[in-house]
Amino acid sequence: MEPYNFEPKEPEHTLSDYRKEEAYLRAKKKVEALKGFYWHLAIYIVVNIFLILVVGLKSDSGFTGFGTYATAIFWGVGLLFHFIGVFGPDLIFGRDWEERKIKDFMKKEDKRWE
Repeated sequence: MEPYNFEPKEPEHTLSDYRKEEAYLRAKKKVEALKGFYWHLAIYIVVNIFLILVVGLKSDSGFTGFGTYATAIFWGVGLLFHFIGVFGPDLIFGRDWEERKIKDFMKKEDKRWE
């Protein structure tokens, strides 16, 4: 009978592997958000050009009335919020804000356990 081996095994994944995976997932999430915004912008442009032409040509007021541009204006407000959701954190807090805050919180945790 072979004796049991109680030696601790070397962990398969190191902390740097987890950080790389975490960074990759954050980057992938940002790319998906950018892609979603660009699709939203493209659809906004195409649909609103079509609607402005149709409503402008069919209405009595032509291209001068508010109704001609109402959809573009209200949808544009939604598009602005989408823009702020995608690009806003970098515009407001700076590019490395998230990483700096993570490091700050990690330092505070390390001090707490010392």
